[in-house]
Amino acid sequence: MKKIMDKYSYAILLIILSCVVAFILSLRFNADVEETFLTITVSEGDSLWKISNQYSNQHSYSNDEFVSWVKHHNEIDGDKIYPGEEIVIPVNYEVGTVTEYASAAGE
Repeated sequence: MKKIMDKYSYAILLIILSCVVAFILSLRFNADVEETFLTITVSEGDSLWKISNQYSNQHSYSNDEFVSWVKHHNEIDGDKIYPGEEIVIPVNYEVGTVTEYASAAGE
């Protein structure tokens, strides 16, 4: 066993170091976008598909995945939602990003 460790110590060290770096990077990149939830009130004529399209720029799901997620987490049986009903939907929120627009002086 000692001969193997002496012969391959650099390779083993490199593999362990690579795994640690990959783990740290995965934590860093996954922390930038977190899923949050938004409670909305259903309006007349709304459907889950329509709500998915309306909030499509705020979630990373396909329409089918979005509808399935909403049904599961709001315990909705079937395809009907009713006006006045409050449902929770997933939205992505980027941590630490603020968009600021500069304007020219005097305008």
